[in-house]
Amino acid sequence: MKVIIKVSNSIKHIYIRKEMTGENKMNENWKKKIILFLASQTLSLFGSALVQYAISWYITLKTQSGVMATLAIICGFLPTLFLSPFAGVWADRYHRKTLIILSDSLIALATFAIAILFMMGYDSMWMLFVVLVIRALGSAVQAPAVGAFIPQLVPEDKLTKVNAINGSLQSMIMLAAPMISGILLTTTTMEIIFFIDVITAAAAVLTLFFFLHVPVHAKALEKQTISYFSDMLDGFNYIKNHKFIKSIFIFCGIFMLAAAPVAFLTPIQVTRSFGSDVWRLTAIEIAFSCGMMAGGILMASWGGFKNKMHSMALSTLVMGMGTFVLGITPMFWSYLFFMGLIGVTMPVFNTPFTVLLQQKVEGDFLGRVFSVLSMISSAMMPLGMLIFGPTADLIKIEWLLIGTGAVMVIQSIFMFVNKTLIEAGKPE
Repeated sequence: MKVIIKVSNSIKHIYIRKEMTGENKMNENWKKKIILFLASQTLSLFGSALVQYAISWYITLKTQSGVMATLAIICGFLPTLFLSPFAGVWADRYHRKTLIILSDSLIALATFAIAILFMMGYDSMWMLFVVLVIRALGSAVQAPAVGAFIPQLVPEDKLTKVNAINGSLQSMIMLAAPMISGILLTTTTMEIIFFIDVITAAAAVLTLFFFLHVPVHAKALEKQTISYFSDMLDGFNYIKNHKFIKSIFIFCGIFMLAAAPVAFLTPIQVTRSFGSDVWRLTAIEIAFSCGMMAGGILMASWGGFKNKMHSMALSTLVMGMGTFVLGITPMFWSYLFFMGLIGVTMPVFNTPFTVLLQQKVEGDFLGRVFSVLSMISSAMMPLGMLIFGPTADLIKIEWLLIGTGAVMVIQSIFMFVNKTLIEAGKPE
């Protein structure tokens, strides 16, 4: 604390002006850093999304096999599930920017290799599955590193706005990527699409490496005296003993299980109930993506309720009601409306949820906490499909949507009355 004794008013004014100038420079500094980071990640995500859609559709068109499609889903989920515990430890032990660069580079190298092989005429289906596995491994490392890295760049009171903007950017990519990927798939070759991903990943990596300078977080500077498995166990114990994180992760597991039908089975429902026109399947994807983009913009401008848990509970309630209505609406246009409404609820839930984790979790455990969240999503959604997928061939998908929508509504009530969650959601 600076104590200034017997100074004139003019000197006071100079001192205050210097302090304000220094604060403004600091504000501009974090803004430049987060703009660089989000720009690089958006560029990388765009290329990855193009390839992800292209591979999925290529396998579908070439094989027209449900088994092959299931294998593709398994290759995209299981590696993330198995590697996430280790990736969380790495995100806490090592420089997070370096991990993001390495994971992006790994994905780009795998994509570059398969692009060369396709150009040489080697286009066996098993190579696509190998690439999906490598991409999933890279994502497993990247996801907890990104989640833990953002609080290093952004002041705590700006986390909600930044995460909402990031969500909007991702929604824009998810809106544009399937359309652009479809156009490229019909007008050019797979290797060209692969090379687009390589170029965007290279640009993202170079941006982070040369232009984004961020100090290493404290734990990464310490000499590590315990093993990986001990560090991993510490992370699990931290979650188990943290009332809020344990409660919200249990909620997330049940929620993701219940969300499987609306996430994966709605295209089949539309085909069965409204017609097999391609434009209908495209329309529900666009409606959902537009809703997510609108929700992201809403959260960036509004920020949600003061108690973040109220925003999350309300979004769960609306999503549950929307899922329920998808099971009873007889009109396709109303179906599109509620699909868009469900899209809006996603950022209203995800933004305050991410911010709460970034605020409530100690910095040294952020990577491990985000890795467990990644494990939950990688396990529960496929598990949901293993349960609801075969069931959808025995009963109407409409009944599954009605049932799982009701589960989400009950969960939202639980969130409104749970003292641990409501207390955690209060502004600090």
